[in-house]
This record gives sequence, C-alpha cells and structure tokens, in this order.
Amino acid sequence: QVQLVESGGGSVQAGGSLRLSCAASGRTLRSYDMGWFRQAPGKEREFVAAISWSERFYYADSVKGRFTISRDNVKNMVYLQMNSLKPEDTAVYYCAARPLSSVLAVRPSDYNYWGQGTQVTVSS
Repeated sequence: QVQLVESGGGSVQAGGSLRLSCAASGRTLRSYDMGWFRQAPGKEREFVAAISWSERFYYADSVKGRFTISRDNVKNMVYLQMNSLKPEDTAVYYCAARPLSSVLAVRPSDYNYWGQGTQVTVSS
C-alpha cells in the first residue's frame, strides 16, 4: 500500500505557474503508474495527466502543452508543472496511484490510492 501527500497548491493570476508535488511513502513508486486529477466545485473529478513507470505520458486535451507530469522514482515523488494557468484550471488537484499496467488509465475508478488534494485557484 502507498500513501500519497500533495503540496504546492495556491492562488495565482491567470498566465502564472505552479508546481504541484506528490510525495509517496509505504511502497516504492516504481511499482505504480501515477496520475493527477482535479475536481472543481459541483463537477466530477476529471483526469489531468498520467505517467507510467517507464515515463510514458498522457494528458487531457485541456492541459496539453501547458502542463507537464514527471516523476522521480529515487525520491518517490511525482510532479505536475502547470504553466499558462487559466481560471478554468481552478480546482482541488489530487495525486493517484495504481499498480503497473500496459495502458495508462484516465478514469478515477482505475486508481487505487489517492492523496488528500491541494487547492489551486487561478484568478482572472
């Protein structure tokens, strides 16, 4: 079992940047594919980005070209660099993990472990 803790959220103006971090403990991240999701008030949790153990990537169309997911398996960390932020990016951002698979997953139900979330607020 792995425990996940996100950090790095905050308030920023449109066009700004934030870097979210996800610290894992309990198990090595080499055993997991990792994902970032977000949930805005009144909306369902939605996929943002995913990265496999071998560093294959997949992004939601809404963030492609602006967000970058990365991982450091030695430090047991996953990151989400967010640039050119827009007000519609405002949400609670969650880090998630699932056992290794040949296919990167985009549904929240595909992930077994979740962090507590970190708030990102983008003002216009």
